Amino acid sequence: MATQRKIAEEAYGGTFPVLANFSDGAVYAGNFYAQGVDYFELLDSPDQNAIWGEDWSNGASTYQCASFNVDLMRAAARHMMRSKSGFGRIINISSVSAIIGNPGQGNYAASKAGMIGMTKSLAREVASRGITANCIAPGFIATPMTDALNEKQVATIKEAIPAQTFGTPDDIAAAAVYLASPEARYVTGITLHVNGGMVMI
Repeated sequence: MATQRKIAEEAYGGTFPVLANFSDGAVYAGNFYAQGVDYFELLDSPDQNAIWGEDWSNGASTYQCASFNVDLMRAAARHMMRSKSGFGRIINISSVSAIIGNPGQGNYAASKAGMIGMTKSLAREVASRGITANCIAPGFIATPMTDALNEKQVATIKEAIPAQTFGTPDDIAAAAVYLASPEARYVTGITLHVNGGMVMI
């Protein structure tokens, strides 16, 4: 495992991706360890970020397991409480679809809405320990997925966005940096909407 981790760090630098299969909640931990990653060590390191992949060909199973399988969040919270540092940050990525829905993607919208409720519940449970739990709900973000949209689709979507443009991954990263910071100590159980004004609540 140590060798795998060293190779990964040399290949990716301070941050390296970890692919976790959420289509079966029983195997995600194995995904971490098979790639040389100690999940709890990862939590303690400010230099690492886990990037969890989703199996888009198996949408219903993946979305439901990823959103409603609370084991990972609770395990993280327990680890943070045991550290007795009085500090912990749990940040989940939801979606604007959780708020407004999306035709043909009921499974996705439902799972992302469930994630918001799950995060609020956990936030109440751990707030007294200095641990916050929040969501980020991105709107339309410029990624390879949106690159697949045709010009007419892009124009229609942008008409619904007051900012008249798609967001960037940096916009989401900035929101996560804030929620992870000491300055966000009094912010918990909220959903931070990053959508260019598409939804204002």
